[in-house]
Amino acid sequence: MLPIRLGMVNADGPQEMIVLTLTRRGRVETTNYRTVRMPTDLDVPEFVKGEFVSFYPLLFDAVRRKEGEGVVFQEYAWAISPVRPTCDPCTGPNLRQEELRGLGAYWFARQGLPQSDLFLTRLHLRYDARHWPEDLLLQETGDRANWQARYVIHHPYPGAEECPERKPYLKSLWERRKNEAANYAMLTGTDEGSVRQRMGVRDDWSQGDEALNWWERIWR
Repeated sequence: MLPIRLGMVNADGPQEMIVLTLTRRGRVETTNYRTVRMPTDLDVPEFVKGEFVSFYPLLFDAVRRKEGEGVVFQEYAWAISPVRPTCDPCTGPNLRQEELRGLGAYWFARQGLPQSDLFLTRLHLRYDARHWPEDLLLQETGDRANWQARYVIHHPYPGAEECPERKPYLKSLWERRKNEAANYAMLTGTDEGSVRQRMGVRDDWSQGDEALNWWERIWR
């Protein structure tokens, strides 16, 4: 059990909480509130790379509005091992054995026992007294499927060489940008027209001189 009600006594508005757990068998979830996975594996526009610190809060707010106030969101669930990294992609340096034991994984890599993996779960919630009438009750599950909230950024080829594959490539690129804008609007609740403006695309989703023929680019 994780007490959150006590922190509401003198709280002024909602509070943010990140819960990180290390377990033996699998991911952790709440039993008295819904645990919902964040959207994942979606292509987003290139500008997100420089604005992720503002993009993710917008995404979190939009998902929270959709799912409801009293919901716990899963952002990460992964089997970890300091001797053989398994993350894809890795979000930071792997913790050493002594660090893992210092965090409470007392069973890990004890002398005379076989090497065993740990499972790391990251949960995220925004709670207040109105929508969270109980403390968090957590349970360890047997689910060891690796999962993480992940958002993909593609960078187009910057060259302007002429070849038979140029037009098909540009057509696929423009279609991808269209999907990226739709994903961003869906994830953040933003108007798609404003997303297009930030991407700097034309009506056909091209940028710069991409849509010009080679002779037109010469005389620009």
